[in-house]
Amino acid sequence: MEDWKQLIGEQALQSGIINDPQWLDRLDESMPVWAVLKLFLEFIEKHEAHYNSYD
Repeated sequence: MEDWKQLIGEQALQSGIINDPQWLDRLDESMPVWAVLKLFLEFIEKHEAHYNSYD
């Protein structure tokens, strides 16, 4: 496996995106579209501004 892919996998593991080191051996496998969409939705939810209006 290419070094850059391994680096991405290790960064994902360290940041908690993946929580099982065995995924590092499966980085070339395909992901279903629903799984990719779920990741994006969780990312958006986590990074949206959470504030209350003062009105």
